[in-house]
Amino acid sequence: MSREMRVGVLASGRGSNFEALWNASEAGELGARIVCLASDNPESVALQRARDFGLPTCCVESSKRRGRLPREAESEIVTFLRSHAVDLVCLAGFMRIIGEALLEAFPGAILNIHPSLLPSFPGLDAQRQALEHGAKVSGCTVHLVDAGVDSGPIVLQAVVPVRDDDTAATLAARILEHEHEIYPRAVRLWAAGRLRVEGRRVLGADRETSRSRHIQEAKP
Repeated sequence: MSREMRVGVLASGRGSNFEALWNASEAGELGARIVCLASDNPESVALQRARDFGLPTCCVESSKRRGRLPREAESEIVTFLRSHAVDLVCLAGFMRIIGEALLEAFPGAILNIHPSLLPSFPGLDAQRQALEHGAKVSGCTVHLVDAGVDSGPIVLQAVVPVRDDDTAATLAARILEHEHEIYPRAVRLWAAGRLRVEGRRVLGADRETSRSRHIQEAKP
């Protein structure tokens, strides 16, 4: 019998995607088990929720909330994740650029979710960027993490139409619903060993992509 895949989450803020992953895990729908959470923000709601769930947690000290963590802080997170035998790292609103320590410790095993249809509108304020550019559709993307900013190979995407009366807040709220749908699916694909990276392409996600499209089309 194969060992259950173990997931460690990194979060900086409210952690709604962390809760979506947690709920899927508890329902037996993730194909993996969330075993710990690390944060760079002692006031993170996600950090408190993880403690409420009884998960081991780690919070590294850093005076800044953007950019890269100091090498020693990132190494502390690596040690924490390894101490809990983590196989896959999921970023859930982790407001940092991932550095060498994590990338070297978990090659091909770090996922992130971003509120745009990458490669369009990477980085901060993706919903505002979409509105300012007059985009007619936006959405969200689960991708493998590399050394760049939201530049890794794409695993799954969901499309969300942009309405004429949208604000950044209303668009973000509708996108978030789809984030909560496709992130657990991407984790399930990874845990099942179905994903294969060839250059910039991630193969093996066909069924989940079709399923996401069906749900999107069924919604008003």
